[in-house]
Amino acid sequence: MTDLRLHSDGNARCGWCGDDEDYVAYHDAEWGVRAMSDNEWYEKVCLEGFQSGLSWITILRRRAAFREVFANFDPDVVATFTDSDIERLVLDERIIRHRGKISSTVNNAKRALELRTEFGSLDAFFMNYVEPDGHRPDALGDVPAQTDTSRALAKELRRRGWTFVGPTTMYAMAQSMGLVNDHLIGCWRRDHC
Repeated sequence: MTDLRLHSDGNARCGWCGDDEDYVAYHDAEWGVRAMSDNEWYEKVCLEGFQSGLSWITILRRRAAFREVFANFDPDVVATFTDSDIERLVLDERIIRHRGKISSTVNNAKRALELRTEFGSLDAFFMNYVEPDGHRPDALGDVPAQTDTSRALAKELRRRGWTFVGPTTMYAMAQSMGLVNDHLIGCWRRDHC
């Protein structure tokens, strides 16, 4: 994998997406693009938690199933899930069947509702954790695994009862949701984000 990869369409992209069609589509349409709905913020936090210890492509390829079983990541619905719902999901082979991560998704729905009540929206809360301007990575090695901002976000979420929200996981979420622009210099998407 090289830092930038020139594709047949003439566009240079961040090398992490390689040539995989799912990864390229995700890179081009979603990664680094700010989403504003509560469902999108909640989904991304949860999916990044599920990704912990796995590759993102594993999650991306199961995302449709995750969306189906978690009611399109509507925190109002997921917050009502019971122990029997968790047991049902642990048996669903279409998703990652990690009991702790599934339970965390239900817990975090309740925490998301609390944030929404306090801040008006999840977007209003998460926008307090935009990375400072000036980060311009030339190479994949210039991209950190976590930052002071992601550590502060993880600490605040944990204080509020969220789980599977460590600083590395929160930095990955920040990258994907446009709280930081880690598209490499020379990537055709950098200026769009």
